[in-house]
Amino acid sequence: MTDNLTGESRRQGRIEVVCGSMFSGKTEELIRRLRRAEFAKQKVVIFKPAIDTRYSDKDVVSHDRHKTRCTPVNSSEEILLLAEDVDVVGIDEAQFFDNGLPDVCNLLANSGVRVIVAGLDMDFKGVPFEPMPALCAIADDVTKVHAICVRCGALAYASHRTVADEKRVMLGETAEYEPLCRECYQKAIHEPGNARG
Repeated sequence: MTDNLTGESRRQGRIEVVCGSMFSGKTEELIRRLRRAEFAKQKVVIFKPAIDTRYSDKDVVSHDRHKTRCTPVNSSEEILLLAEDVDVVGIDEAQFFDNGLPDVCNLLANSGVRVIVAGLDMDFKGVPFEPMPALCAIADDVTKVHAICVRCGALAYASHRTVADEKRVMLGETAEYEPLCRECYQKAIHEPGNARG
C-alpha cells in the first residue's frame, strides 16, 4: 500500500516471478513471501494447477515439506474468478498453466494486486517452459533461484530427467529428476542408456 497525493491509501499492483530448476527452492520462496504478506495483515490467496497432486491435493508443498493451504484450479481463467477482494495472489507450478496466465497476472496487477508466481523456467530438455518466459518478460521483479548440482556441487542449471519418458509434463521427485549444472547436464544427456541419450 502506498499513499497518493491526497493521503488515501491505495494498493500497488506488481508481478514477481521466482524461477529456476527443480529443487532450487522456488516454492519455499513463494511460501516465505506469502507468509510475510499474511503477517502484514494482507488478504492472501494461493493457487496451484489441479494436476499437481504430488504431496497434497489442497496444499502448496515445498520439497522440504513446508506447506500452505491453496486452491487447485484447472485453468488460469479460474484464478480471475476466485481472486476477488485480495491483496496478494500466489501461483505455484506456473509452468503447468495455460498460456493465458500472463494476461491473468497482468489484469490482477493492473487492478492493484501483488502477484507472486513460482515455476520452472525450463523443461527437462532445457527448453523454456511456457508460460514462464512471457511471465518473466512482464514481471516487475524476477528472482532466479538455484539448486546445487548433485554431481559436482556447482549451481544447477537444469532439471535432468533420469527416467525414460518423453512427455513434457511428468510429475516427479528425486527418483525422476536431478538438478545439474550446465556442464554436468550436457554430459548426462549424452550418456549411454540415458533417458535422452
